[in-house]
Amino acid sequence: MLNPRILVVSSANMDVAAYTYRTPVAGQTVIGDTYDFIPGGKGANAAITLSRLGGDSVFCAKLGHDPNGTALMKFYDTSGIDTRFISLDRNEKTGLAIIIVETNGNNRIIVYPGANFKLSVSNVEDAFTCYPDALFLHLEIPVETVIAATQFAKDQGIPIFIDAGPATKEFPLEELAVVEVFSPNETETQVFTGVNPTTPEMCVKACMALANRIKAKYYVIKLGERGAFLYDGKFYKMLAPYDVDVVDTTAAGDAFTAALTLEYMRSGDIKRACEYANIVGSLTVSKAGASPSLPTAAEVKRFVIENEINFKL
Repeated sequence: MLNPRILVVSSANMDVAAYTYRTPVAGQTVIGDTYDFIPGGKGANAAITLSRLGGDSVFCAKLGHDPNGTALMKFYDTSGIDTRFISLDRNEKTGLAIIIVETNGNNRIIVYPGANFKLSVSNVEDAFTCYPDALFLHLEIPVETVIAATQFAKDQGIPIFIDAGPATKEFPLEELAVVEVFSPNETETQVFTGVNPTTPEMCVKACMALANRIKAKYYVIKLGERGAFLYDGKFYKMLAPYDVDVVDTTAAGDAFTAALTLEYMRSGDIKRACEYANIVGSLTVSKAGASPSLPTAAEVKRFVIENEINFKL
């Protein structure tokens, strides 16, 4: 499928990114380097990644009727994504994320959902009138909305891709329709299963535990600097990341899973999709901020050529 239409049902935030040499401990004040207001949110990051990489990206989200919402909508309108299904809530503030980024690129994030938690089942049902080829979800919106979205996708016979963050032990994974790819990161995997995926053997154990809660064709665990782990119920494969200077890990997971979804829809090859996602994730961590770090198809091509990566685009 050359240009798949992917419906992203997820969150939109304004990020306050604060950069510092280290995170303060309780009761301590640390002088930071700088800060920025940057468009972010897991869903927005994914939707923009899909568009920049050549996909037909449709975004279903909820913003507040406030200056942050106005700024984000203007940004989305210039980002090449279909914004018909982004709505405004007059009684809620736009979602906000406070991101503390250390010098080594590690981050800590506090999210205030705001209008994201007002994204309703009817909003999603309306968005499905775009007749997507695939559904892409995060868990940063109401539980009932996530569950309903998977049922709408099931009814239309389209594959479901879930980037499983943020994770809570209480989330009813068992109520979701069967998905094509379920992709948590290390922390989310441990929350859902109680298993810390520190080794390939522990990754297999974690995937088996996930399979008891949610049925998926593939499980892909994002392992940060260790790359990614792919499991299909019988076999597994570790996929190493690429060597880059890490500046900021914000949005890397969102970009990874979005790139995986797009390439899987284009090629039907999950291993190739994971390799492509690793390239996109590596490019994302090499730049600061959420939306500013998301790479274009041209940047991916240049990275492959310059690093002599055996990956045909």
